[in-house]
Amino acid sequence: MSGNLATVSYIGAIILFILSLGGLSNPESSRRGNLYGMIGMAIAVLATVLGPRVTAAGIPWIVGAMVVGGSIGVYAARTVQMTQMPELVALMHSLVGLAAVLVGFASYIDTSVAHTGAEKAIHEAEIYIGILIGAVTFAGSLIAFGKLNGKIGGKPLLLPGRHWLNLAGLLLVLWFGREFLNAHTVAEGMIPLTVMTVIALLFGIHMVMAIGGADMPVVVSMLNSYSGWAAAATGFMLGNDLLIVTGALVGSSGAILSYIMCRAMNRNFISVIAGGFGSGAGKPAAAGAGEEPAGEVVPVSALETAELLREAKSVVIVPGYGMAVAQAQHTVNDITKLLRERGVKVRFAIHPVAGRMPGHMNVLLAEAKVPYDIVMEMDEINEDFGDTDIAIVIGANDIVNPAAQDDPTSPIAGMPVLEVWKAQTSIVMKRSMASGYAGVDNPLFYKENNRMLFGDAKKMLDEVLSALKG
Repeated sequence: MSGNLATVSYIGAIILFILSLGGLSNPESSRRGNLYGMIGMAIAVLATVLGPRVTAAGIPWIVGAMVVGGSIGVYAARTVQMTQMPELVALMHSLVGLAAVLVGFASYIDTSVAHTGAEKAIHEAEIYIGILIGAVTFAGSLIAFGKLNGKIGGKPLLLPGRHWLNLAGLLLVLWFGREFLNAHTVAEGMIPLTVMTVIALLFGIHMVMAIGGADMPVVVSMLNSYSGWAAAATGFMLGNDLLIVTGALVGSSGAILSYIMCRAMNRNFISVIAGGFGSGAGKPAAAGAGEEPAGEVVPVSALETAELLREAKSVVIVPGYGMAVAQAQHTVNDITKLLRERGVKVRFAIHPVAGRMPGHMNVLLAEAKVPYDIVMEMDEINEDFGDTDIAIVIGANDIVNPAAQDDPTSPIAGMPVLEVWKAQTSIVMKRSMASGYAGVDNPLFYKENNRMLFGDAKKMLDEVLSALKG
């Protein structure tokens, strides 16, 4: 393939990637967006492998690597459960970071002698920054993977003087960067480059370890942005325009998503990075730091829940991570279809940070074939709770916590939440009275119009479905 044809192919791939992002912005067009992305990536890979920069001797190695990587990808796609998607995404981000680090070292060893003067300084600065971003992304994503799948606790690790440690690490990175740029040989430059990589890896570990469970959805989108910038840095190192543009698309879209999610939690990006919010311990809700919520918890059975649903004309369902863990989305869809057949107005309310990653609940509901037109975002449906007969909360906690509005001293004060307590009756499905991922007590449980349906969400919903059919 000639250089001109490869360039045209790259432009076509870039257009398809942009169309893919546009399609993914709406559930109804997401399949088309995925298809555009797949076609664009296939074109990009073929144009790179068959392009003028790859010799015939290198093609078997590339094909072998693609077979191994593709086999792993197919295996993961077929075996990973939808509830495991957050940690899978974090793991994918780590691989992008690792690739940036490895490409950076290889590029420095192979091409640095070919540059002189200002060109050499620019090329080595690209390598240094690319490895820095890649190492932070790699280490941070691995810690996020561990936190999301439960191998690492969600409680933030707050070291004494952690901000001073981060500042010291930054100053060391800058100092070793100067040493790297002033190195006269590859061997001389490898020392500051390796030390910086170790510091970046430690910073990535420390950064995500200090972030509490409640901020993990923001961390996933933040690492998504980092992986994009790491890919862009790799593009600069390799002189590949497609990687630069694609990385910039992913990096900027991830940054925008992180900003949107921070707004949804009434947080700012700096406070997320500073860490400390959300214990992730899931301790039982109890008084201690503040006033005990007024009222009594009123349990309800699956049969009583079915009776309430039979009499309702308007129902809003709020899915949370508990629904994902119980894999109850298909039963939820069966109940939805049954109620709609009986003339009940059923809708879903999705909070931007429900679950463990952006769009987690949307993906689960789409998998269960819930119609897109009844899945509403928080801003679209929040005002309708006052006219709702039944609001069912399935395994969510912090996103329906009235303390965000009523208690200025609460850690989540000011966070926009779904106002389910304004419905005529709210039903919260939980295994126990444990607090949510943020470790904050929820006064909703004690409201006069609230009922608690305790137990596994899938089991309880199956009983509700059987009672409705009966």
